[in-house]
Amino acid sequence: MTLSSSDSISVTNLEKKFGDFVAVNKISFSVKKGEIFGFLGANGSGKSTTIRMLCGIITPTSGVGTVAGHDIVTQPEEVKHSIGYMSQKFSLYEDLTPFENMRFYLGVYSVDRELWNERIDWVLKMTRLQDARDRLTKELPPGWRQRLALGCSLLHKPDVLFLDEPTSGVDPVTRRHFWNFISQIAREGITVFVTTHYMDEAQFCERIVMINAGSIVASGTPKEIIAAACPRRPAADLNDAFIALMSRREK
Repeated sequence: MTLSSSDSISVTNLEKKFGDFVAVNKISFSVKKGEIFGFLGANGSGKSTTIRMLCGIITPTSGVGTVAGHDIVTQPEEVKHSIGYMSQKFSLYEDLTPFENMRFYLGVYSVDRELWNERIDWVLKMTRLQDARDRLTKELPPGWRQRLALGCSLLHKPDVLFLDEPTSGVDPVTRRHFWNFISQIAREGITVFVTTHYMDEAQFCERIVMINAGSIVASGTPKEIIAAACPRRPAADLNDAFIALMSRREK
């Protein structure tokens, strides 16, 4: 596999089997540095298995891949230190303050203590949580807690940020603010790899790959995917394209 210097993620013929079941069926794609990249699929499509391989959590059955310049098969620990991860389930400590949560995760990420104050100030400013620094996390509004969780995943300044359905259960206004935040992160050079079930927010991705039954069924910009999936429907949107592509595979 030849890795372009402009790619943060690149996989070729990536496959994962569990016994006779093929969860991910020899998929290939790449993600550019600083890109907001959408990875979409229905439940059970192979989406989560792919992310777990990219994060160095499970080993592929076959195929090759690199994340932030590290081989996902032979260098899984290096991969883990180069990425940030935020899941749909809130994972911070609600009985700690934002400041205490950040200090805890700086230790988890083994960030040099001399950088702690600088990183905490950077995240507080970026997330606009300066005034909530010493409040209990459980007292914060959902949107604020979400910003805190994202900030904590960035404390070690990862090259690649994985967001696994990060806005699940959040109201549309908060989701829009969250995506403005994601755009800011990407402008700073961090690659954002996001999964979502909300097609309206998937429109903010620069490129998208759709996966179903372990195989890639579409890739390209949102407009390109809509045009290819719904050629006779000029008013179609990404949700229409998603339904059409998933339905075709099921048939």
